[in-house]
Amino acid sequence: MKQKTIGIREFKEQLSGHIKEVKNGATLVITERGKPVARLLPVAPAGAPIEAKLHQLVEAGVISWSGRKLSSTVPTIPVRGSKTVTEMLIEDRD
Repeated sequence: MKQKTIGIREFKEQLSGHIKEVKNGATLVITERGKPVARLLPVAPAGAPIEAKLHQLVEAGVISWSGRKLSSTVPTIPVRGSKTVTEMLIEDRD
């Protein structure tokens, strides 16, 4: 995926063309007076696997990822004491 840096004025003047670039997989870094202020990424398809979405974010420089296989199980956090999370939440709200 290619990354392109453009000024905000140019972005506004040629918005449609830049949106087409993003649709085709490009990432745009938008600058204001030479300083980056925004990053425009293409949206991953709704049915895309999580690994594909992560690769897209890594390529855009948004996250870093070791490439390890992701766990398919939801992590659980044990609760200390005899109360359930719901009981503690209700107690905290009172």
